Amino acid sequence: MEVLVDRPAEMKKAVVKLLKYAGDRKIFALSGEIGAGKTTLVQAFCRHLGVEEAVTSPTFSLVNEYEYYDPKSGETALIYHLDLYRLEDIEEALNIGIEEILYRDAYLLIEWPELIEPLLPEDAIRINIEIVNNSRRKILFL
Repeated sequence: MEVLVDRPAEMKKAVVKLLKYAGDRKIFALSGEIGAGKTTLVQAFCRHLGVEEAVTSPTFSLVNEYEYYDPKSGETALIYHLDLYRLEDIEEALNIGIEEILYRDAYLLIEWPELIEPLLPEDAIRINIEIVNNSRRKILFL
């Protein structure tokens, strides 16, 4: 599936289409060059689900955790946001507990997932964000 976004404020439409496309799947691997909009998509995703706190890139902390109210369960649920850009190898990912996070019943959005591709579940949704021009992005759900 392909979604074109003409400005960051339109990311919400991509999130709505992504959640419909995903069904019950909760793991999203976001690829794209620096500045393509990976973190912007994560921010729109979290806002759409009702996260109230500021959503920032976990470039240095590697993992951010956000809470939202899940109307399906009637309980507070979690979203994990990983940024693996700074990791050197898969061993570092294992040391931060990536396997434990991958198998929790929570949304997981991973920026720079290439390093852990062998660990990703088969049904993880791969998302590629391409810069078309200064403000337009092409988002592909695979």
